Amino acid sequence: MVLKTFGWSFAVTALGLVAAFLFGGWTAFGIVAILSILEISLSFDNAVVNAGILKKMNAFWQKIFLTIGILIAVFGMRLVFPVVIVAVSAQLGPIEAVDLALSDKDRYQELVTDAHPAIAAFGGMFLLMIFLDFIFEDREIKWLSWLERPLAKLGKVDMLSVCIALIILLISAMTFAAHAHQHGGAHVDKAETVLLAGIAGLITYMIVGGLSGYFEDKLEEEEEHEHEEEEKAAREGKPKSAIALAGKAAFFMFLYLEVLDASFSFDGVIGAFAITNDIVLMALGLGIGAMYVRSLTVYLVRQGTLDDYVYLEHGAHYAIGALAMILLVTIQYEINEIITGLIGVVLIGASFWSSVRRNKRLAEAEGQADDKTEVASGV
Repeated sequence: MVLKTFGWSFAVTALGLVAAFLFGGWTAFGIVAILSILEISLSFDNAVVNAGILKKMNAFWQKIFLTIGILIAVFGMRLVFPVVIVAVSAQLGPIEAVDLALSDKDRYQELVTDAHPAIAAFGGMFLLMIFLDFIFEDREIKWLSWLERPLAKLGKVDMLSVCIALIILLISAMTFAAHAHQHGGAHVDKAETVLLAGIAGLITYMIVGGLSGYFEDKLEEEEEHEHEEEEKAAREGKPKSAIALAGKAAFFMFLYLEVLDASFSFDGVIGAFAITNDIVLMALGLGIGAMYVRSLTVYLVRQGTLDDYVYLEHGAHYAIGALAMILLVTIQYEINEIITGLIGVVLIGASFWSSVRRNKRLAEAEGQADDKTEVASGV
């Protein structure tokens, strides 16, 4: 099971490390290995959230997620995306941007760093909306009930998550503008960029999340009538028409997953510049890490881990909330990637431990109930 799920990841790791060694010797080998570990540690929460969505898809779409999805994740986000940022921010052509990335690495890193406020605002807002929509939803299973119960009541207020997200974005942009004024005003125009990028992140979430949610609801409605449809089809000898709808639902959920993965990858791409500004090594290291995140997602789905450890999804969403706030804070202040990675690991670890304790309590309660039943039947 492990080899089947992680086989491609192991193969990509071997090829990536060999390519790194051939490209730049043992130093490049070490950098790629470190980047792979950085990406995996930063993206564990990504895998848990992805699994929650992917488990609703059939085997075909899971394969699409692992094949076409990984091409988008590795080549799109880890290789093309940083070059596109430079091309847009420095108003260069794509070929010039690639040439700059390969020939003048310091200038390339400088341009990507300049574009960081806009990237952080977009990714931060997208992830913040995921977190807010999760905590404001009334769920049957609650992890931190003292916090989640009152938040679920507040969540009945329409558009509350959007209002809170916009307030946080305004505070981020105003803080950035105020700081720029104090230091000569060089980045005052960027405060406007932060605001626009944040609103773009919010709109992207609402469009992609809204469409995937709409088709998911449609799919659930269809499943409710599935037995009736089957009976009708059997009586009339006609094929069912639910496949096209499932395809649409799966497609939009796949699209949502890709945008979600893109938002998660922002911190990894930016964090990678702390280790290297070589675009080839960055793509190799982050690509290997992204492959493990994909495999881990599929593993969680196939093992039913989210069903067995019910608080994992909660922990992952709290980690998303923390990452969103960190991204928004990094618009103005620098935060070490180790802190970013550790917060996610600690929150998911705590939710896993809580799930294990819950399962133990339920097993004990079940055992006691069985004992009472045996005693009662014996009497």
